[in-house]
Amino acid sequence: MKNLCLLIALLITVAARSQEMPNKISPEDKVYGLSRLWQEVNYNFVYYDKINKNSWDSAYKSLIGVVEKTTNDYEYYHVLKGFYGMLKDGHTDINFPQFINGALYNTMFGKYKLFVTNIENKAIITQTNASIKDEVPYGSEIIEVNGMPTKEYLRKFIAPYMSTSTEYILQDWATRWMFRGVKGDKYDITVVTPNGVKKQLSLEHDKTAEKEVYPATESSNGLFEFKWYPDDIAYIALNSFSDKKIDSLFIQKLPEIYKARAIIIDLRNNGGGSTEIGTAILEYITADKYLYGAKTVTREHLPYYMAMGSYYSKNKDEMKEEPDAADMVKCYNGSLYHDLGSNIDTVRLTERRTVVPTAVLIGHNTASAAEDFLIFADNQKHIIKIGQNTCGSTGQPYSFPLPGGGSARVCTKKDTYYDGREFVGIGVKPDIEVTPTVSDLLQKKDGTLDKALGVLKFKLK
Repeated sequence: MKNLCLLIALLITVAARSQEMPNKISPEDKVYGLSRLWQEVNYNFVYYDKINKNSWDSAYKSLIGVVEKTTNDYEYYHVLKGFYGMLKDGHTDINFPQFINGALYNTMFGKYKLFVTNIENKAIITQTNASIKDEVPYGSEIIEVNGMPTKEYLRKFIAPYMSTSTEYILQDWATRWMFRGVKGDKYDITVVTPNGVKKQLSLEHDKTAEKEVYPATESSNGLFEFKWYPDDIAYIALNSFSDKKIDSLFIQKLPEIYKARAIIIDLRNNGGGSTEIGTAILEYITADKYLYGAKTVTREHLPYYMAMGSYYSKNKDEMKEEPDAADMVKCYNGSLYHDLGSNIDTVRLTERRTVVPTAVLIGHNTASAAEDFLIFADNQKHIIKIGQNTCGSTGQPYSFPLPGGGSARVCTKKDTYYDGREFVGIGVKPDIEVTPTVSDLLQKKDGTLDKALGVLKFKLK
């Protein structure tokens, strides 16, 4: 919550960049939407004890006049995004109405189509439309945007509107969405090609008719992928736990999986879904009867405790007269928690299970229920995690509507490891860290997969 004045100034001066955007939300509804966001955080946000209450309240009061004067609905939602970005939580965020999402551009600039990824803390162009592949080679780095060093531009104009729990995800998302805007938005950028050649490009958001991209996107089986590598190593990509169908797809492959001497489980593109869906798969590759998942708590709100907590926080010398005074003060401060217990999964499978050396590939896009999968697998000695820290965000969000057709989420549940170790805001750490590089991109290498294959081959000797 530092630099509050700077943040408020940024939110106030956000440009209404498209006069084509409607301004259908009334000033009264705009204030109501902002107030609803503030209220739900005060009442339901599980990490409320971590925020600076004075800064939070000051931001709310300062933005009342700002949202009233926003000139269109896009500008209004942009301000709301900045407000919730202050909370730095991946499960507490703002969703644009569909009509705004449908009008936004990110990669298309008429003649140019550019996909940008954070690699080695650099804004790297990882794909372009095929016709400009020689003019703007993939692997080029964007070093300046609108006269600013790229990192400064991201920090000032993009990152404040991102709701994330970890700094590295903030960098990833800010880079990926650095050009998100409306038709007509202009950017003057400087790129450096892999050969060291500097180029200046003037970009303006408009539809790119050309569909072919370079390098071509590799085909994917979507939800589930299975293939073999030498030495009888089975590769299984579990790309989402949001569709229960993935459990059936895994079970269908069991006759082949049983033949594997080692297994790779790829969770790098798994953004979560249902914890139970992931656990149903994990049960087949463990020998234990019990799997120990996250320990969870939620805030406990007792109005009487709030009243007395307010009193005792100012009259600490009288607390000894009330046995519940400490809990009352916690309730007033938003740090009184109701223990939801620990998630212990009792394995009741009658089918055969397989316990062989297993590498789980993880990365920044491994999130939510996929992280829960890793918490359950934490004590499995035959499983090794390879890659990068995970997203570091999980929990149960409470969703509610906003004026104009958008919505918001507030995280209501705090998860930790079974023994209380934190991973939200930190990420689940790999046992062996492998960081993607620009060199790997240019050579079309998957360093994380290569490392896993090497580790498993060594274990099989």
